Amino acid sequence: GVAGSDIAGGLPRVVELFEARSPKGKAVLAKRSGVVRIGEDDGRGRVIEVVGDDGEEDVYTVPAVARLAITDGQEIRAGDPLVDGPRDPKELLEIRGIRETQQYLVDEVQKVYRDQGVSIHDKHIELIVRQMTRRVLVAEPGDSPFLPGEQVDQRVYAEVNRGIVRDGGRPAEGRPVMMGITKASLATDSWLSAASFQETTRVLTEAAIESRSDDLKGLKENIIIGKLIPAGTGVERYRAFRTTAPDYEPIDFWTSEGEEEQDPAEWLASISGGSDDLGSSA
Repeated sequence: GVAGSDIAGGLPRVVELFEARSPKGKAVLAKRSGVVRIGEDDGRGRVIEVVGDDGEEDVYTVPAVARLAITDGQEIRAGDPLVDGPRDPKELLEIRGIRETQQYLVDEVQKVYRDQGVSIHDKHIELIVRQMTRRVLVAEPGDSPFLPGEQVDQRVYAEVNRGIVRDGGRPAEGRPVMMGITKASLATDSWLSAASFQETTRVLTEAAIESRSDDLKGLKENIIIGKLIPAGTGVERYRAFRTTAPDYEPIDFWTSEGEEEQDPAEWLASISGGSDDLGSSA
């Protein structure tokens, strides 16, 4: 129908966001908080100055035809757009940090669907955005085993740093990295999961050269080898849970292993014989 075609028309914007691409005609973002001063066109474009509270100022030149999103004398925050247009999520990440960038991605994806009257719960989009921003780029390894320039999982990074701080060491320093969903899927720690997605030959070759092993912690890798997935009652913590009832007599556990197999014919004969006895006694 018409609504379906309209949604399809907005999907390139969704793909652009989920692949973390720089949007066309992106807005110029202020790199510091301060007061705006709008100058005249100097031939190359309109000059905009942002004067910070410390007296430092940043100068931006925007196209003369660009529609300004600010007014002269307006006080703005770092990361606010100076001209109309979509914001680049990677620039926003550098200026405002991980949380505001994640919220921006969720809001922008929701805007595409809500414009067509489609309702989607935020949690579904948040799950994808979390995977896009789960990596940390190590800048200074400190006393950690990480290497400079290495990308590590956010949870592993935090766990290692907590242990180092607890022992009085120098923690690693890093910054969050945003990856598109395609790149994020290939950057998973599980080579089985990555190989089942894209670039199978390259992933398997690198895994073989590095003698990598798979911890089988995710869903895809367990499905591939036919193991119980770590979800629901398959969660390791749930499976390790044991109940005890000390006040009750334990019930004997029966298993067919080791038991002598009964001939089905003998079993049927015993049943029919019992029925005849009951019939004759009646």
